[in-house]
Amino acid sequence: MRNAIVRFAALYVFNVVVLLVLGLVLPSVYVGWNALWASVILTAAALALKPWLLKRFRSSAAKSAHERSGFGEKIVQYAIVFLVELIIWAATVLLSGVSVSGFFWGWVLPPVVLLIGWVIYDRFDDRLRAKAGQVYDATSAKITGRKPSAPSARTSPASDSAATTAARDEPADGLTPEQRRMLDEL
Repeated sequence: MRNAIVRFAALYVFNVVVLLVLGLVLPSVYVGWNALWASVILTAAALALKPWLLKRFRSSAAKSAHERSGFGEKIVQYAIVFLVELIIWAATVLLSGVSVSGFFWGWVLPPVVLLIGWVIYDRFDDRLRAKAGQVYDATSAKITGRKPSAPSARTSPASDSAATTAARDEPADGLTPEQRRMLDEL
């Protein structure tokens, strides 16, 4: 739950900034205060709709991939990414107060700007999530009344089995020891 909240919050803040920049750079796009609601829609679409659409379009394109050259396949993949961005932009415009005018400047160019923004976000994602996680932990600590530096309020009883202790000491990455070893060998 914590990871989902942190991921949504970090992407939300970044999307607000991208939408405000989009409204400033492109005169055919009016965002204003609608950036707050539009960012909720944009973030939800980016986290839920985007992976689903990419999977569907890529699986459809994979059926005819053997008929295309390497360059043609790259063009198809870029077209799929643009189409998904266009769908997400259209959903954002239609479900929020963002208004656009003009076909190219209002509908075609903003998905490209969003795509560039998300590429930049991916470059800073880890640091942004870490900072958002710290803010989440500090806020959670204030609400629950425990100190932020305390790792957990749980205590381990003396009767823990060896497997329970080993599982507690294992990093919370969800990997088994064999998977971790295989990943380290790569």
